[in-house]
Amino acid sequence: MIATPDRTPLPREFFDRPVLDVAPDLLGRILVRTTPDGPIELRLTEVEAYDGPNDPGSHAYRGRTPRNDVMFGPPGHVYVYFTYGMWHCMNLVCGPDGRASAVLLRAGEITEGAELARQRRLSARNDKELAKGPARLATALGVDRALDGTDACTPEETPLRMLTGTPVPSDQVRNGPRTGVAGDGGVHPWRFWVANDPTVSPYRAHTPRRRRS
Repeated sequence: MIATPDRTPLPREFFDRPVLDVAPDLLGRILVRTTPDGPIELRLTEVEAYDGPNDPGSHAYRGRTPRNDVMFGPPGHVYVYFTYGMWHCMNLVCGPDGRASAVLLRAGEITEGAELARQRRLSARNDKELAKGPARLATALGVDRALDGTDACTPEETPLRMLTGTPVPSDQVRNGPRTGVAGDGGVHPWRFWVANDPTVSPYRAHTPRRRRS
């Protein structure tokens, strides 16, 4: 029998840890997006870790700016950035307040509100593709820069909340090089995903001039 996912909000202490501990532990957790049209829920199946000043692939590698300010804490908040002049991507801030690190939400399975996600992702050939990739995930959930800084682990209802869900057993977690990250930032095996899950995005080698959170 499949256990019912835990609906308890993830506490802030969950995120107040090293990013490489948080990232694989996010797999199987539930992201709830509350919209005026109704809720959309997503089970995380793929993420990438970015370790701030220690990581050339991170937006925070060269310090604090108005764009990356949310990455510097407090933990458990949402960092949203705009890329290629057309796409948004969503991250969850980790580590102690004042030290920038975050987990990019790369892919997931829509478990509720698929009809709303389909309206935003008309090009998806099936429901497995609705949130298969970070830009697709943000598009399916209607996430943009207006949600930058949202507290995702408060007991109160907010536009984006993280629930405990059902953590993925360690023997089902895989890791490898990050996708589409150029230079030294692309060599870290800090992408984590659920083995054999059809919603996980395909690996791509680095894309020139690309940097993520």
